[in-house]
Amino acid sequence: MTAAQIVAIVVFVAMFILIIMDKIEKHYVTLGCGALTLIGVFGICMRDAKAMWHVINLQSILTAEFWHTTGQESESGGIDWATILFLGGMMIMVEGMARVGFFNWLCRRIAKLVHYKTIPIFLAFMAMSFVLAMFIDSITVILFLASVTIELSRLLKFNPVPMIMSEIFCANLGGSATMCGDPPNIIIGSNLHYSFMDFVQNTGVAALISFVFILLYFYFVMRKELKGNASDADYANLPSPESFITDKVGFAISCVIFLCAVVLLITHSTTGLTVAFIGVVIAVITLITSGKHILEVLKGVDYKTLLFFTGLFIVVGGLEETGVLEIIANFISDVCGGNYYLMVAIIVWVSGIASAFIDNIPFAATMVPIIQNLSAGNVSLLSTLAWSLAMGTDVGGSATPIGASANVVGTSAAAKAGHPIGWGEYCKKMAPATLIVLLISTIYICLRYVTQL
Repeated sequence: MTAAQIVAIVVFVAMFILIIMDKIEKHYVTLGCGALTLIGVFGICMRDAKAMWHVINLQSILTAEFWHTTGQESESGGIDWATILFLGGMMIMVEGMARVGFFNWLCRRIAKLVHYKTIPIFLAFMAMSFVLAMFIDSITVILFLASVTIELSRLLKFNPVPMIMSEIFCANLGGSATMCGDPPNIIIGSNLHYSFMDFVQNTGVAALISFVFILLYFYFVMRKELKGNASDADYANLPSPESFITDKVGFAISCVIFLCAVVLLITHSTTGLTVAFIGVVIAVITLITSGKHILEVLKGVDYKTLLFFTGLFIVVGGLEETGVLEIIANFISDVCGGNYYLMVAIIVWVSGIASAFIDNIPFAATMVPIIQNLSAGNVSLLSTLAWSLAMGTDVGGSATPIGASANVVGTSAAAKAGHPIGWGEYCKKMAPATLIVLLISTIYICLRYVTQL
């Protein structure tokens, strides 16, 4: 093993440990480790300015293929600027929707449609969490759903904890269904050139099948804890959902922008427009239509997450450029011995278990070049491993309170409202649900894809 490989591994392991310890903000960790990679791996050990420039990857933004693809494979590696620009664009769109009261209106409209009955709200909010997370960041989904759930629980006098936990799980599951639903999918899709519809037709089917089982699971496990005892008088005079809309014109414009984003994503494999182009266009339109509220929208963007991604891609690029990821891929290949069923099981379950304890974003970024090496040019095998990785990383994070950002946000909201969720209570109900989906995903992928290899 060369000095460059050793330094790259040490920096990567140090980054993961610091992220898990959660003592330093994550974006500082990845940016610091990214700087160490550039200096230590490329500057001191390799003395290769070309490799460093390849990892920084700024030149990709200046190519026509970055904005409009012709369907040909383009060289990838290093910082994935398409992922960063797309995420940034979607964040701006979501902030624009939140400013006008879209999410508050939607939650209360659905609650009113089911006449504020606890069990119907429970099922409806699970479905809403699943669907919204297909298009909007799960953190945003849980922020609004949890706050509305806590409000309703005070009114209808039920325990909000089971409902919040089910919403968290369904947000993570819904995120697995589309390319823009969860950051690992954006990384997988942009690096391997998969479209929005590729995910819908593959992981989307697995997620939908799993959702049916999860809906039944949470209903039978949690229904006794959700029985409220409020009278009709407690909520007969509630303000109408429309009263939560702060800007009616802005609300209508936000809905149109959101629908345009969905259409562009669904058709981008046909139009050739890349996710980077879509993200930038949606962001620009949102800012133009925000008028005097531009600064308010921009202030709401999670810049720390974008910086986190930037540093992360540099560290993973160090592992890739030094050949460490190829060594790992060869090891997995040797263990599997050409058994594709075993290979899929390893990717799904290792991804799922790892994502329960460590951030699934750096894990996915690390695994993408590994599955590329594992496939050895076999396109069918690569797509099979990609769907395995997506389901494992997206769903596995639901098993523990720290496995995904949505979990942390949801449990924190419950704790602030006087309903702390301990590890024992959380894992007792969420870990079995995670195992159910991982098992369904493994069977689904093996039956649909591996039998055809």
